Amino acid sequence: MSGTRPGMTNESFEAMARRKQRQRDSSQGLSQRQLRVGELVRHAIAEMLTRGDVHDPVIEGHIITIPEVRVTADLRLATIYVMPMGGRDTDEVVAAFERHKKYLRAEIAHRINLKFAPDIRFRVDDRFAEAERIEKLLRSPEVQRDLKHEEKE
Repeated sequence: MSGTRPGMTNESFEAMARRKQRQRDSSQGLSQRQLRVGELVRHAIAEMLTRGDVHDPVIEGHIITIPEVRVTADLRLATIYVMPMGGRDTDEVVAAFERHKKYLRAEIAHRINLKFAPDIRFRVDDRFAEAERIEKLLRSPEVQRDLKHEEKE
């Protein structure tokens, strides 16, 4: 594989690329246009789900929230974060959205006035799980002990 370090596997190269992308995303603020387009896409998807425009038994059988849509700087790719209520069947829900990707992209293009309709991809929103992990950590006896120790000082 050209362009990678010797002994580097494809998985580790992809993981490194994802970390770098995440660092770029977090270090640079999103532009006003990216935020606006992301919200427009989010509202379009949410409206389609509310109206029942996507005919799939998995999607129709779940209450799904779309907490965020991130758009790249060139507005060519939109990452749509989905979360079924209760956090159940996340993989099945994402797979159902992937099956209807073409239809959803076409509908987004009709509803949003952009020069190009962004390619879309779906990801599970794991912020809720991360928040729960942090809450659990904060409730742990070790942290509670340290907090009580700081109060005494």
